[in-house]
Amino acid sequence: MQFDFFPSRTLTLYLAKMFAVRIFAVLVMLVLVLLMLDLLTATGKILAVPGNGQGEILTYAGLRLPQLVARFLPYSVLLATIITLVGLNQNSEVIAMKAAGLSAHQVLAPLLLTAFVVGIGSFAFNERVVTRATATLKAWDANEFKAVPKDSGVRANVYIAEGSDILSAAMVTGTGRATQLSGVTWYRRSPSGGIADQIRSPRATWTDDGWKLEEAVRFEIAGGRSSTLDETVLGKDITPEQVALGSVDPDATSFWDLRRSIDEYAEAGRRTAELESKWWHKLVSPMSSMLMPLLGAVAAFGLARSGQLFVRAVIGMALGFAYFVVDNAALAMGNFGGYPPLLAAWAPFVLFALVGETVLVRTEE
Repeated sequence: MQFDFFPSRTLTLYLAKMFAVRIFAVLVMLVLVLLMLDLLTATGKILAVPGNGQGEILTYAGLRLPQLVARFLPYSVLLATIITLVGLNQNSEVIAMKAAGLSAHQVLAPLLLTAFVVGIGSFAFNERVVTRATATLKAWDANEFKAVPKDSGVRANVYIAEGSDILSAAMVTGTGRATQLSGVTWYRRSPSGGIADQIRSPRATWTDDGWKLEEAVRFEIAGGRSSTLDETVLGKDITPEQVALGSVDPDATSFWDLRRSIDEYAEAGRRTAELESKWWHKLVSPMSSMLMPLLGAVAAFGLARSGQLFVRAVIGMALGFAYFVVDNAALAMGNFGGYPPLLAAWAPFVLFALVGETVLVRTEE
């Protein structure tokens, strides 16, 4: 019986349903509160654009909502785990299940199964909804909430180096020779390594001699002077193909498309550590939901009347939030090459899975 993790169909459905309802309730609460706070910041910027109104605010909310759901779903699973297990403990249901011969793992099995299903759903939701919403919202934000051109290839916030100089564009539209840059800034470095001057332009188009900047304004850092330039062409070695490579946003790219972009970067001899870390994290992030019941399991056991239930709940919550801190730190290390991408993505997951399993075995099994 100890190796039959679902000995009772009725009990499995009871626990899974209870857990799923609490996940949904906590997620709705978190997302609504955070969305309202986010709208307080963004509404002023949206309405500052002539012609924008309530429709644009609702559009922003609709684009922001999937991002919040994807980001805070693992937190919702953690909080739902604590709420569910504390309730079962307080009502002596855990004691009844253990008296019936169930082990700690059998008690947690329905929750782990539910979290696994949530993780799979989260991955599909990220691929089909979140990436598209993120790409649209970033392009809209980069265009200062003005109307974005009807172009499926709109990209935002592109930075490309030519030697020691840097070309940045707030938005990129089109492909090939039809590529257009908006919100362009050219940073020219001095021999000492600092920024010597900046050349800003609202729009740039590709010519055979480089990027033609319209209405360019030059700002000299040392003298603090600005001047209007005549027709200016810069970045001859930065081709539209390089711009296309430089505009890959892992958060706005699906799992399979990002894999193809990584292969293209590798063929071009470009650094791929950040993209690979984000690619692996697209798998790890949804699966972190399955880790939460294991980390919060400490709240399920121990006598409620012993006075330690609150302490156990705090410990479970602390373990869960510690995982998110370590996961973000490891991902940052992987982005700049401090850790191999595979290690940066999976090491926190494996480490805390072992920690949770160790705590459960040592205290209850």
